Amino acid sequence: QFIEMKVHVMEVRLELLSVEVFAMHQVAEKVEVVGALSIKTRRVLKGHTNKVLCMDWCKDKRRLVSSSQDGKVIVWDGFTLNKEHGMSMPTTWVMACAYAPSGCAVACGGLDNKCSVIPLSLDSNENCAAKKKTVAMHTNYISGCTFTNSDMQLLSCSGDGTSALWDVESGQLLQSFHGHTSDILSLDLAPSETGNTFVTGGCDKKANVWDMRSGQNIQSFECHESDINCVKYYPSGDAFASASDDATCRFFDLRADREVAVFQKDSIVFGASTVDFSLSGRLLFAGYNDYTINVWDVLKGTRISMMFGHENRVSRVRLSPDGTALCSASWDNTLRVSRSFPHE
Repeated sequence: QFIEMKVHVMEVRLELLSVEVFAMHQVAEKVEVVGALSIKTRRVLKGHTNKVLCMDWCKDKRRLVSSSQDGKVIVWDGFTLNKEHGMSMPTTWVMACAYAPSGCAVACGGLDNKCSVIPLSLDSNENCAAKKKTVAMHTNYISGCTFTNSDMQLLSCSGDGTSALWDVESGQLLQSFHGHTSDILSLDLAPSETGNTFVTGGCDKKANVWDMRSGQNIQSFECHESDINCVKYYPSGDAFASASDDATCRFFDLRADREVAVFQKDSIVFGASTVDFSLSGRLLFAGYNDYTINVWDVLKGTRISMMFGHENRVSRVRLSPDGTALCSASWDNTLRVSRSFPHE
């Protein structure tokens, strides 16, 4: 019976594939065009002495954490530009960092193959790094990490081709996820309170969706022609975007089980390194290796704005939790906080 059911599911899928599929921009033809954007850099955060590789916002919408090739993890006040904590790690290339949901800890990892959790103190003079605790261990570099919906569990992904779910308190491996055939470069947790799925992208050009409870790879997409550098869920959780070295960003609908949009232009020849959505999901911010950030209209598939200012590759773009600020991290050693998205 189970085999019959699987065959039936495959037949239905093949039927769906044979139906004429309209691209999202065709469906959205009558939708109003997004008005002109006025996005200005309000803050430049300077403190790292080498490439900034990652950053993440705190849920308080004010603080953020960054990690760098200089081996430092810095917690910033995004309003005052104050450095609240500066922590030295035992390795350079701290490639991943994440804020805990409570705002009381950060996680980070990199070339030491470990992901550590550091509790934060209200006293900025206290040596927080001394209290760091190794939670995750991989057999190759840590490329990404994120807390689940509590401070008690941590997801990590690695150059060893696996991702894993860990118990923060005990450091115990709760679930491992196998399915990529090369380095995983990015992961993102589904944006729901009961978020039991996450998506990963990597050097095998695949984006895989996983069930956290079973460890199963439940959906897989292979449309890019080169490494997938970043994956990010759409705010509703029903879709995700990817950024690749093939100079395109792509949009995948999980319910349709297919790619529904490609964001590209002939003039864009450099790889896309990072993506994030505006709060409504109408805009897609994409950072590129030519130092720019392109802003795409998700529905129409057109580029509506370009942001300049960085002097090297943009490694990360992240919208603040309230949607009012965009932070970009770059290999030019700085982070820039930009504001004002009028149509939102």
